[in-house]
Amino acid sequence: MEASDLKYLGNGDHTIIMGDAIVALNTIEDNSIDLIFADPPYNIGKNFNGYKDKWSKDVRDLSFLAEDSIDLIVTHPPYMNIIKYSDGQIAEDISNISSMPKFCVEMEKIARELYRVLKPNRYCAILLGDTRKGKHYVPLAFNVMLQFLQAGFILKEDIIKVQHNCQMTNRWLWKAKQEGFYLIMHEHLYVFRKRQEAEDVSRLKMSTAEVYE
Repeated sequence: MEASDLKYLGNGDHTIIMGDAIVALNTIEDNSIDLIFADPPYNIGKNFNGYKDKWSKDVRDLSFLAEDSIDLIVTHPPYMNIIKYSDGQIAEDISNISSMPKFCVEMEKIARELYRVLKPNRYCAILLGDTRKGKHYVPLAFNVMLQFLQAGFILKEDIIKVQHNCQMTNRWLWKAKQEGFYLIMHEHLYVFRKRQEAEDVSRLKMSTAEVYE
């Protein structure tokens, strides 16, 4: 794509640029943006208009990264098999997993690798939502949060992301009214901190895995 292929929507105050992000960014002035929010592809082999999004690495094995080498981690994993991103074509894709215990086993592997490569006293943020099964609430986010605590992380924040006008809202609205349950309209942005070497966390016990021992 060339810069001439970009499409611009909106007015002088608010503009939406449609096109390749790398091409579009090269047309924007230096030091001119107030806030950037990105939701990139998940590297699970999905075809985006001819571009197959697949990086050959697996976050459960970050052996190519040194310990204590990363400043910040932000991740947004699948919510079990709510959306099967690779349609079952990639065996390693954790969005193929329908079992909560099996999913948590894989998330613990991820958490331990992320903990290993993150620098001490730095942060790891993970965005997660919950689901329902048999008209009952399934606390997926809480169970994954526990895996990160077991890996050694300390929970710094739980930021609630409120969701409005989601693609699936209308689909579930009538079902919720008919069968008597509430819509899930939020996600959890857990912010974890990696412990410093020999840090005394006794006063932070309630925010660690130690509280469950």
